[in-house]
Order: sequence, then structure tokens, then C-alpha cells
Amino acid sequence: MLSTTEQIAFILLVAVCGGLAFHGFRRIYLIVSQGKPSYRTDNFTLKLIKALIDVGLQRTVFKSRPIVSIFHAFIFFGFSFYLLVNINDLLEAYIEGWTTIGSSNPAALGFNLFSDLFSILVLVGIIYFLIRRFVGKPKVFEFNSNVKLQDKVAQGGIRKDSLLVGIFIILHVGSRWLGTAFHLAEREAAEWSMPTASLIAPLFFGWGGLETGIHVTWWLAMGLIVLFLPYFPYSKHIHIFLAPLNLAFASPKANGELMEPADSSNPGASNLNDLPWKHIFDSYVCIMCTRCHEVCPAHESGTPLSPSALEINKRYFINQNSSDLAGGKLKLDLLNEAISNDAVWSCTTCMACVEVCPVGNEPMQDILHIRRKLVFDANMPVELSDVLRSLDEQGNSFGESSRKRTRWTRGLDFQIKDASKEAVEYLWYVGDFASFNQNCTEKTRKFAEILTAAGVNFGILMKDEKSAGNDARRVGEEGLFDALAEDNIQTLENCDFQHILTTDPHTYNTLLNEYPSKGGVYSVKHYSTLLTELIQSGDIKITKPLKIKGTYHDPCYLGRYNGIFDAPREVMNQCGVELVEMSRNRTNSFCCGAGGGQVWKKEHEDMKQRPSENRIEEALLTGAKYFTVACPKDMTMYSDAVKTSGNEENMIVRDLVDYVAEAMELDKLNFKETHETASESYKVENDISERHSG
Repeated sequence: MLSTTEQIAFILLVAVCGGLAFHGFRRIYLIVSQGKPSYRTDNFTLKLIKALIDVGLQRTVFKSRPIVSIFHAFIFFGFSFYLLVNINDLLEAYIEGWTTIGSSNPAALGFNLFSDLFSILVLVGIIYFLIRRFVGKPKVFEFNSNVKLQDKVAQGGIRKDSLLVGIFIILHVGSRWLGTAFHLAEREAAEWSMPTASLIAPLFFGWGGLETGIHVTWWLAMGLIVLFLPYFPYSKHIHIFLAPLNLAFASPKANGELMEPADSSNPGASNLNDLPWKHIFDSYVCIMCTRCHEVCPAHESGTPLSPSALEINKRYFINQNSSDLAGGKLKLDLLNEAISNDAVWSCTTCMACVEVCPVGNEPMQDILHIRRKLVFDANMPVELSDVLRSLDEQGNSFGESSRKRTRWTRGLDFQIKDASKEAVEYLWYVGDFASFNQNCTEKTRKFAEILTAAGVNFGILMKDEKSAGNDARRVGEEGLFDALAEDNIQTLENCDFQHILTTDPHTYNTLLNEYPSKGGVYSVKHYSTLLTELIQSGDIKITKPLKIKGTYHDPCYLGRYNGIFDAPREVMNQCGVELVEMSRNRTNSFCCGAGGGQVWKKEHEDMKQRPSENRIEEALLTGAKYFTVACPKDMTMYSDAVKTSGNEENMIVRDLVDYVAEAMELDKLNFKETHETASESYKVENDISERHSG
């Protein structure tokens, strides 16, 4: 028990430090609340409960870095239990005779055991992290030399914060553990419920300074917590309490749907308070673990983009200017303080940074908000401006006449239905790359032959098809996206179909997730799903299993965005392809580098390796001969990558349709006959509105 003087001193210390901490948290609230509306509070209670469970079980942390995550769990579980430990220590300090040491109560024995073991786990965990950061110095903590950093970040601010907090934890937990050993030494006893403290207790038997030692260790353990409170709002370790909130504030939209601009007349963000408030909140929650830039294809390839640096820069600027920001006297200019212009235009919108973040941050969304503003101000790379003009004038990114959209159909032995004029079961939304790019048109024709051979009643929009607008929106051109969506929805409303079919994951994502908010609600299928269904139903007959070995690349907009992982793999399996997975697969798949308008842009001058070439190198390690794609852009990117990396003889890029066509011996089929049969088989059973609502 503390003396009366000590008790009063501790209460005063709590009052002072608690007041300073409250002031710091109030500033956080004032700064965050200046952001734009975010509408993130629907079903908040349920989402918060789920978030607490996920954080409590460390599920989000174990998304990556499993060994690191184990040691993080040591600290997390230990500190979580230490809330009870600290309460107990306060009771011991203020209530005469209160102690769990020497008690035979089962609850007290259990408490003592967990206190002892978690003390060691926390100490082991924090020592591991200090050694890792300051001795091991892993490259994952390094930023590319061209990445924009706040001065204090560049000067080692994160390392200093980590060192300070590390020392605090060691002193806090170590002092409490040592104090327990002093208590045992005072009794000259060892207890099975305190195994590690009992090991060192005999070292202090008979020491005359035990009483003083008990008081000193108590003050080091509890006093340090109180002294740390004012610093807490400025430390990255605030995430301990804010992470569950941030996860609960996750977007209520589908993964593939962007939030609408808060102000359509002036979209995007140039200053911090132009961002939705959730994205300001992100900067406080950031762990600064750099997991996001570790998986970022732009950072990996050497460009100036680091999603981690974006959040860290925001946080450091806020910390240095919190009073002025809270009072509305200062604004954070995002392009001058948080991220460079080049970095903004390096993002592939692959969403890997969002997927891997253990605390629910969304740096990709920040970038898209900044892009919206830059595009609105006509400040963008020239090549993007040219492509956007083509999309506006011609309805496609290739600048081709709409009459040329069906050139890929030349040479087919059958006529494809015009879905704008007659009823079909599947309206095939072909997409720009599948229609115009020479790497893709052969696959497009082959898919049409497969559909016909399988008796699928399908059609295309012919010259009436326009880009669905995904790339325009990811570039930041909201007005053009709205115009394309409006035109396409009008076209689709005049058609009679049950499902929309597409080979392009970007188009799939847009039609499925973003058109509904514009009034276009459709049943949309990716071709991998339909192929799986047709094989399983027997409409596609596999007569020649391939007996080859291949690996598969998960497209970002199919996998991470929409959760379609199994269908392409099932197609490969049914065709007799032995699947050998790359180390980065499914949600951890590595982007090809095409998304977010990158397929149209010149490579950044600092690019050391294309993401697509990086991926080919990874595929070679599997020993597979075939690199499998399920996206026209992937076919384009990886066909080029095997050439530029000098691996044309080592790796062959194939589309799913290549396997299906070969396994069903497509070249032996009579397409005229099968097409006529398919045309006769389909009967219109529902009106247009019913089909669209399906």
C-alpha cells in the first residue's frame, strides 16, 4: 500500500496528465470532424462487435508477416490482460491488505499465473521488435528515395517513436514483474502461480531495500503509464484503441464500389479537410508498419508512391500543427505535404494496400480523391488526357470508330446475335481490350466459338457498346464516368437479356458494383464462372484432358475486389491443368500494373522493374510452363512481359479459353450447326424489367 503522500501525489499526477491527454484527444476530434461526410455509421454496433472480435483474435494482423504477427500477438494479449493487472495494482496501492500474492483463491491464482506469463511474453515481443527494427533493419521499413516524406519522418521520427514506446513498455512491464519478485522475496517464498518471478525472487531474499524496491517498481510501472498519457495521442501506438473503431467505420459499399464525391460540383481533395472524415481518421490509426507499401506494385517497381508514406506524412504534419489545424487556422495541402504528383499517378488501384492493412486504412481512396481534384482542374498526364478524350468522343480507350468494335468477329463461321435487336440469354459486354487489342482478339473469337459450341444463347451490342467506364473513374474523371454509365444503362434498358457476361474483370466490377447506384441493376457474370457452370453441366464436354502444369494469376478486380478465386481454378482443373500456385495468390496476388490508367501511361523514369515482369519471375519459380490469366488486360501485360524479360521460351501466357478450347477439341466442331441449334433453343419467358432485376 502507498503512503498517504504517495496516494495524493499519484492522484495529482493522474489529474494533470489526464487533462493533457484529454486535450490531445479533443484536438483529434476537432481535426477529424473537419472532414467531409462519410456515412460510415450504418449497423455500427454490429460492425464494432465484429471489429473487436477480429482485433481481439488478431485476425487482421495475421493477414501477412506470420512470424512478426506472432510476436505482435504476444504484446497485444499481454497488454490487454495488463488492464486488469493495472487495476489490481491500483487496488493494492489504495486498499489496506489487498493483494493476490499468497492467496489460495482460484481466481487469484489464475490471475497471478497469467500476469506472470504475459509479462514475459510482452517483454519477449517488444525486445524482438526492437532488435528487428534497430539491428535487423528490414528493407520493408525503407522508402524509395523518390518518395515524399515529412522532414521528421526522413530524419527517423518513426524509429524514435518506436524506441521511446519500446523503452516505456520494457520499464512498465519489467518493473511490474520485478516488483512481484520483490513481494515474493519479502515473504521469502516461491509460488507456482508466478513461475518466472519465483525464479529470480531468491536473489533478493534478505535484502534490506525490499520495501523501497516495491515502491520504486510500483511507481515505475504505474507512474510511467500516467506520464505516457499526454504523449499517447501523438504516438502511432494510439492504434491500440482506435483500430476497432476504424475497422467498424469500413466502407458499407461493396469492395469494388467507390464512394461518390461529397460535392459533385467540385469533386476530389486538395486539402486534408476535403477528404471524408474517415480518411483523416486513418492517419491516426496507421501503425506505420509499411505492410501496405510492401505489397504495393508501384512502390515495388521503384515509383514515388508509398501508401504508407501518405498516411505517415498526414499524421506527422497533423502532430506538428495540431493546434492550428484544430482551430481551422491552417490546412494540410496534400500535394505539398503528404504525397507527390508523380506518386498520385503511379497508383494501379489494385487495392492491395487496403486489403493488407490490419487496422482498416484506405490509402487508395485518398489517392483517388486527389486524382478527382487534379482531373477537375485539368492537371493530369498528357497521355491520360488523350485517352479520356477518346473515351468521351469514341466511347473506347483506343480511339477507334465504334464501327470497328466488331472487327474481331471476322473469320467466324457463324453470326453473333445483335443483342440490341433481339432477345438473348447472355448479353456479352466484350470490353475495349477484348475488342481492339491484338493480344486479346484471338481469345475473344475463341470464347465466342466456345459459347456457340456449348449452345449458349448470347449476343453483343455491336457498335452500340461503349466502355463501362471503370478506368475513367479510377483515373478520377467522375463526369465522364457518369456520362458513360448513363449512356450504357440507357442502351441496356432497350435490350432483352437475362444476364450480362464479360471477360474483363474491370468491366465486371463496374457493371456489378457501381452501376446500381446509377440505376442499372443487372445479373453480371464473369466468364470464368460461366465456363465452370457449362463444364459441370456437360454443355462443354472435355474430351482431351491436357495433362500440363500451369500457374494462375488472380486479377485484382476479380479476386480482391469481388472474391472470385475458385472458378478460374476449377476451369483449369476440369481441363486437366495441374495448378501450381505462386507464393502471392488469391487476396495476396500481385498486380500486373495495368489498373488505374497505368496501362495508358508512360513508365515512370524511376521504374526499376515492371510489376508484370516481377510477376513472371515469381511464376518461373513454380516450375510451371504456362502462366494463366482471366483478364484481357492481363493477357496484354503478361504477353509483353515474357518478351521484355527474355522469357518467351520459358513461360507461355494462356487465357482460360485456350485451355477450354483445346480440352474440348474445339477445332473439330461444326459451328454452323451448333449455332443454329442454340438460336432455336432459347425462348423469351420474362419481360425486360424482370430480367434486369434478376
